[in-house]
Amino acid sequence: MKIQGKVAWITGASSGIGGALATELFGRGATVILSARNSANLDELKSKLDAIEKGRCFVLPCDVTVPAQITDTAEKIKMMVPRLDILVNNAGVSQRSYAVDTSVEVDRALMEVNFFGAVGVTKAVLPWMISNGGGGIVVISSMAGKFGFRMRTAYSASKHALQGFFETLRAELHDKNIQVTLVCPGRVRTDISINSLTGEGKKYGIMDSGQQNGVPVEKCASIIIRAIENNRKEVFIGLPERFLLIVKRICPPLFYWIVNRASPT
Repeated sequence: MKIQGKVAWITGASSGIGGALATELFGRGATVILSARNSANLDELKSKLDAIEKGRCFVLPCDVTVPAQITDTAEKIKMMVPRLDILVNNAGVSQRSYAVDTSVEVDRALMEVNFFGAVGVTKAVLPWMISNGGGGIVVISSMAGKFGFRMRTAYSASKHALQGFFETLRAELHDKNIQVTLVCPGRVRTDISINSLTGEGKKYGIMDSGQQNGVPVEKCASIIIRAIENNRKEVFIGLPERFLLIVKRICPPLFYWIVNRASPT
């Protein structure tokens, strides 16, 4: 897939990986539609992109946990542009709490944003993409969707669910010219830990040292763009986490020894 001239809708575009992806896609010639709950941040990003070239960036605030907002946003997009070539399901929230200290309400909230949000957005535009001849669906999962990690029970569960749903969707759409790219980042230098939920549903508010020293978000976005261009089915980002994934496959006892002792922050 060539990025030039494509139309992309990015959820969770107000910061982090979503914002970096929007900037990278725009820089490569795509028209970008930015969605998130934080309208101020979306407008700020739009101003930066408009300063480069006007007319290729649109802002449509949307809370992916509200089905009516998803439907309304999708309908607005259909009226704004002739087609949607790339959907980036990036909206999400992480967790910093042990299972025993986490309310079921928080578990459900994480599933609503990370899993059902992505499913709802995808279903809102998938028939349109198919009728227009195809496109690409990019899902920002996590290395936590491949193995468990302390203080991430519900977050990991939601990302495992994403993996199962979208791997199956890829198989169902293999003859519809729809490519599905699952992205599994490890620690990336974003505010994800700051915005994580505690067991009581409050904002964690702390920048983890692992996050602070993670992969630069711009590098992460560049890797994802290459994956889209090359129709990669799955891409893993972050050397330590990729190492753990290999260890889990070839030497499970060593993997569990490492994970049980690794700092969750």
